[in-house]
Parts: sequence; structure tokens; C-alpha cells
Amino acid sequence: MSSLLNQRKYRGYLTVFFFLAPAFIGLLAFRAYPVFLALWESMYTATYGGAKAKMIFVGFENYQLLWEDIIFWRSVKATALLTLFINPIQIGLALGLALLLQRSTPYISIIRTLFLLPVGVAIPIATVVWGLMLNPNNGLVNSFLGVFGIAPQPFLTSETQAIWAIIAITSWKGVALWMLFLLAGLQDIPKIYYEAARIDGAKLWDQIVYITLPLLRRSLLFVTVADTAINFVLFVPMFILTQGGPRNSTNVLMFEAYRSGFAFQDYGRSMAIITILTICILIIIGFQIKFLRPKN
Repeated sequence: MSSLLNQRKYRGYLTVFFFLAPAFIGLLAFRAYPVFLALWESMYTATYGGAKAKMIFVGFENYQLLWEDIIFWRSVKATALLTLFINPIQIGLALGLALLLQRSTPYISIIRTLFLLPVGVAIPIATVVWGLMLNPNNGLVNSFLGVFGIAPQPFLTSETQAIWAIIAITSWKGVALWMLFLLAGLQDIPKIYYEAARIDGAKLWDQIVYITLPLLRRSLLFVTVADTAINFVLFVPMFILTQGGPRNSTNVLMFEAYRSGFAFQDYGRSMAIITILTICILIIIGFQIKFLRPKN
């Protein structure tokens, strides 16, 4: 009898392994392998003595050079500033919109569709359109501000405004995407909890704090982790609109890694930046999972 149970248990393990194997292989091939490859290549530098580059092992020299590189630290500052503000802005607005759009009101389906339209627009297209709208000379945004007597703003050509323009462009699409996930999470919360709270005299704010947010922790965790990972490797708006400028104000780590590898052909430096960026993402996401994961 025990041998029969062991055989069934063994077959169960084989079945699970059979279904998980493709995903596990894909994870190793497209996630783990590139990380280890970047770490390995960050310990090499390229020398050009002919038609083909020669890779020379230099250990941690690329990391030492980054430590002494002022451009790298400006990229760290730009990345930190972007991440520090863009994540709360996107998640906060997405949660607020999700709370508003979960209510059953007339034409709510049409309203939800209008708010979800940015999700269907590719980020390169959205970036180009927003770049035209933010043109400091004849852009639509400055024309709108002029109606209220506000002087034309430089936006993407300003060292202080460029990063905020990037945040606005990215949030236009990001807020709609994360609202979709949070709205789905809100729909899963049983309505009986809110009915009981209203019977007990709980106000709307109390219902949000003591019912909505605790029961929405799984959705909030997913949105926070995904939003952090995506914004850390944000690249397209900088590539299309600013090229890291003006004066490196939007030169985030991902763009600096691209510029090092493809513009300057310093692949060791590029891979070192990618490795540092990956470690930072893993550390921050680890803290987010620790503090936001559901208690039960």
C-alpha cells in the first residue's frame, strides 16, 4: 500500500515538473542567463587594435571607474529622482481612479473605456505625441497655458523641468495600466464588508483604510513591484525626446548603459551599470515584498 502511494506521489511530482518545465527553462534562458552574462561581461574591457575588438579581463576595474565617474553619479541621481516621485504618483492616481470607477453609475462602462484608452497606445507613439505637445515654441500645452496668462515653459529643454515632463508623459500611460489591475482587485472584495461597515456607521474614509486597503494588498503589491521594475529601466522617452539632456538631467542609468555600450562601445562599463541597476531593483523589490505582502 505504501509503495503504491509513493508511486502516485512520484507521478504527481513528474506531472508538476512536466507542466512547469517550459516556464522554468524560459525563466533561466531569458532572465537568469542575461543577468549572469552581464555580471561576467562587466569584468572585461574592449581594446581595438584592428578590425575586431579584443576583450581583456579587468576584474572589478569597471566598477571602480564608475565609483569615480561624475556622469555615473548624475545618472544615479536622475534615476533616484525619477523613481522616488513617479511610483507614488502613478500608484496614488491609479488607486484614486480605481476607487472612483468601481462604482455602478450611469455610463460607467464608457467612462472606464475612456480612462483605459492610454493603455492601447504604444509608448513610442505616446512619447512622440507628447513631445510635440510640450514643444516650447508652438506646443499645445503652452498654448493652453497662455489662455490663463502663463508664460511659455521650456519643459523638455529645461534642466529642472525635463525630468518632470518625463514623469508626466510616462504617468499618462502608467496610471491607466495600473488602474486596470487595481480595479480588478477592488471587484474581488466582497460587498458584504462594506454593507456591514455602513450599518456600523463607518464613514467612507474608514471603509477605505480598514477594508479596502488591507484586502487590496495583493493587487497593490503586484502593481508596486511591477511599476518599480518598469520605471527603473525606463528608456524610450529619454531616447526619443532628450537623449539624456539637458545637462544629464534625464540621463538615467538605463540610458547611460545604452549610451556606454552603443555610442561609446564601452561594453564593460555598460554591463557594470546594468549589473548595478539589477541589484538595486532586486533590493528595492525585496523590501516592497517584505512590507506589502498580505499577512494571511
